[in-house]
Amino acid sequence: MRYLVTGATGYIGGRLAPRLLAQGGADTSVRCLVRDPGKLRDVPWAANAEIVQGDLLDPDAVRAACEGVDVVYFLVHSLSEHGFAATDRKVALILGQAAREAGVRRIVYLGGLHPDGPLSEHLQSRAEVGEILLRSGVPTAALQAAVILGSGSASFEMLRYLTERLPVMLTPSWVHNRIQPIAVRDVLRYLIAAADLPPEVNRTFDIGGPDVLTYLDMMQRYAAVAGLPRRRILSAPVLTPRLSAHWVNIVTPVPKGIAAPLIESLVHEVVCRESDIDRYVPAEGRLGYEEAVRLALARIGEGEVETHWSNAAVSGAPSDPLPSDPAWAGGTVYTDDREEVSAASPEALWRVVTGIGGERGWYSFPLAWSVRGWLDRLAGGVGLTRGRRDPDRLHVGDALDWWRVEEIEPGTLLRLRAEMKVPGLAWLEMGVAPDPRGSRYTQRAVFVPRGLTGHLYWWSVAPFHGIVFGGMVRNITGAAEATPTAPTRLRRAG
Repeated sequence: MRYLVTGATGYIGGRLAPRLLAQGGADTSVRCLVRDPGKLRDVPWAANAEIVQGDLLDPDAVRAACEGVDVVYFLVHSLSEHGFAATDRKVALILGQAAREAGVRRIVYLGGLHPDGPLSEHLQSRAEVGEILLRSGVPTAALQAAVILGSGSASFEMLRYLTERLPVMLTPSWVHNRIQPIAVRDVLRYLIAAADLPPEVNRTFDIGGPDVLTYLDMMQRYAAVAGLPRRRILSAPVLTPRLSAHWVNIVTPVPKGIAAPLIESLVHEVVCRESDIDRYVPAEGRLGYEEAVRLALARIGEGEVETHWSNAAVSGAPSDPLPSDPAWAGGTVYTDDREEVSAASPEALWRVVTGIGGERGWYSFPLAWSVRGWLDRLAGGVGLTRGRRDPDRLHVGDALDWWRVEEIEPGTLLRLRAEMKVPGLAWLEMGVAPDPRGSRYTQRAVFVPRGLTGHLYWWSVAPFHGIVFGGMVRNITGAAEATPTAPTRLRRAG
């Protein structure tokens, strides 16, 4: 069997691709069409897959990716991009035509569970994409799921943080709507099985777990599984979906651009209207709600979150690589360069560098970082609350608070690209090198201003660089020297 997976750098695609490889053996091939192959460079399973670069809006790239493929998985959705409905419509038309011309046997699409009648713009778009694929001339299985429960999913993170951080909460009326959540492992099971449906099957299927709950029930049952006291819930009908999205943006790591469509879907009752998928995939073995929550929390506690919602690119965030020549920016690139000699070994220093962010913080002036993070959230940015997928390991493409890992040279260089709201482009480089006295730590902040506002921004924050960036240098090297294997501390250089 030959598969094409679109969305392999996303939450579901990043879990599906390795399972397709594992369950098929030597006769199975998996091709992944991605815009940036670098995002899969450090992912273990990628070495066994065929990674091809291309944009789903490029008909030639999609046509080439579909050649020689039996099954195409369509797992992309422009969740927070402006004009997402038109983009998704065009992508679905391009992929459907390319799959038909290439002789693809089946398309499998994961959409959203929805009721009849008027829908939110996001749910309407996902339903429209399913309809386009069903009319493509290629047999299509359009699976429709509601809330997906799994470590790192946006829906689960929203539920988790709302419940854990708010023992007493005002809630909108939609928390009383019924929902049929489903565990991510069951979603993956249905996706894999859908590839083997009979050729005459061309339709939508509702998929869900065994439990139908209100969102209020989901929060209370989450609290019970997590060992928290029962939450006190007060109804506040004036909380519109728009206001709810702002509240989620403040309380949870999920930014408003992603929270809004999630909440828009919860305004409707999303319960399976049919269970026809049971004729092809046994319903036995589906995880119940409590077990799905327990399993997700165990994965988080063990630091084994396979994929995370933050893997997806942030709409409007910079994607250009670090400029190597000031001319790239029209002649102006601001930098803050610092260096420190440490008594720690290069290995100990590298462990501190790659463990930065998340729960460990940024080793300098926590209040300043927190305030800047909150300001970014209020401006609609990602803030500092995304954390990191794994507490100890980083991959290219990982989100790291308001940064994105752009480059890793093991043992020597970590480069981060900022995704905060700033009038320009920003990077932070941290380097490690051997030194006769132990190791040498280098740190370089780079800012490419955009317009006059960008220049004013740099000079307004420049007076704080000594405290923030200087503190980082001292505390990172100090943390490395504090490890049990580090020799006696040396006097600072420079």
